[in-house]
Amino acid sequence: MQALFRRHRAVFERHPALALIGNTALFRVDAIEEFPGFEVFAKAEWTNPGGSLKDRPVRRILLEAIADGRLGGGRAILDSSSGNAGIAYAMLGSLLGHHVRLVVPGNASRERLQRIRAHGADIVLTDPLEGYDEALRTCHRMFEENPEAYFFADQYANDNNWRAHYEETAQEILEQCEGRLTHFVAGVGTGGSITGIGRRLKEHDSTIKVVCVLPDPFPGIEGLKPLTQPEDIRPAILDESVIDERIPVLAEEAFSWCQRLARRGVFVGQSSGAYLAGVAKLAAREKTGRCVTLFCDTGERYFSTGLWTPS
Repeated sequence: MQALFRRHRAVFERHPALALIGNTALFRVDAIEEFPGFEVFAKAEWTNPGGSLKDRPVRRILLEAIADGRLGGGRAILDSSSGNAGIAYAMLGSLLGHHVRLVVPGNASRERLQRIRAHGADIVLTDPLEGYDEALRTCHRMFEENPEAYFFADQYANDNNWRAHYEETAQEILEQCEGRLTHFVAGVGTGGSITGIGRRLKEHDSTIKVVCVLPDPFPGIEGLKPLTQPEDIRPAILDESVIDERIPVLAEEAFSWCQRLARRGVFVGQSSGAYLAGVAKLAAREKTGRCVTLFCDTGERYFSTGLWTPS
């Protein structure tokens, strides 16, 4: 955060709200009582002003583009998103005075779409049955047809995505847990968080295991990208060399852990439940350890999805 502030001091001084992103709490998660020797900690990323982890990379992507002149001259911000990055683009675009156009899968939750529109961004919806990859392909076509109209942020291929997590999120984790952890559990949306955090943690201690949660292809888990089929587009910034293990998680398991967390006062979304499901499987095998994961967004973003409907 300090390095980012130094590089963009003038923008931070004009827009102090930018400093509200990051420096989230790391707290102990007590939902896995069966394995008391396996300590679990989570970063409270839903406390970012946009309600999710995505505020971090989007802030850096936009600030670096403003600094090098790619974002300016009346160009709109363009990208594809399952929803949370879209909210961050819409929120920060309006704060910084830039129009935003987003390509979003049609199954994104209503709450996410409402928040995006509240900030004045345009939304192009794609066929939900085609998944995230169709939104990504559509976004590329829009940019290729009219490149002068847009700054294409391209979060799936933009190195500022993973660098935000390398310099900020991972550094916060190391400071908050005093550099002592055995495992880090996350998943792949764009690949930014697991790549950036994984690289930094392994530089600190090469014995730390980076574990990737894999969602089922259908119905899937919002925010996580299926990567099990040959035709699945793999994010360009994803560094699979940092991943030591992959743990499959079903949507039903993610939902169950969300509900279990809610009954303990932590109200988070589907990807957070999926990460904790992966942590629980890891704990059952390892019995002892010190694990950090991410609680990526707020549960209030999923009322319309059936996540909180009583069974």
